[in-house]
Amino acid sequence: MPKRGAPPEINAGSMADIAFLLLVFFLVTTTMDTDLGLARLLPPPILEDVETPPIKERNVFVVLVNANDKLLVEGELMEISELRDAAKEFIENPNDEEKLPAKKEVEIPILGTRMVSKQVISLQNDNGTSYDMYIQVQNELAAAYNELRNVLAMEEFGVSYDALVEAGDKAKVKAIRKVFPQRISEAEPKDVGKK
Repeated sequence: MPKRGAPPEINAGSMADIAFLLLVFFLVTTTMDTDLGLARLLPPPILEDVETPPIKERNVFVVLVNANDKLLVEGELMEISELRDAAKEFIENPNDEEKLPAKKEVEIPILGTRMVSKQVISLQNDNGTSYDMYIQVQNELAAAYNELRNVLAMEEFGVSYDALVEAGDKAKVKAIRKVFPQRISEAEPKDVGKK
């Protein structure tokens, strides 16, 4: 029994419950920052028994990045600033050149029959390649596809491809992607060392 004139005791029995409820409340209502990465679909594991279909050499655009961050495109040294235009020419093959990818006729909803390139971009880097250079190469290759898609969307629909994606027009976006499918094959990095 408390003495006369002494302040009453505080019941701290439910303090732990209140602290727990506050903790749960803040965990539920707090948003966490999420890191953004590259949107890439990893290939399925290679099965020993399955043979991959042959790809003609003219349909493959080979991009190599060494440990010194030097770019070798189709066997020739190239600056990163030139990669986008070279990739666009390869993907589109506007003059149906023999050294650039073959094309096949494809029926595409909304757009009708189109000649679609059989192109594949093969990207390989060294284990010593800097992350910055790797991202720059990825950005340039993705930008090549996006620029071609924007031009086609403007010609066909009077609006850019980016605007179609933003508006959520799935049918038109899918049609544009069928004309210029993004095919970037990434080989496993090799460790050849600095030369």
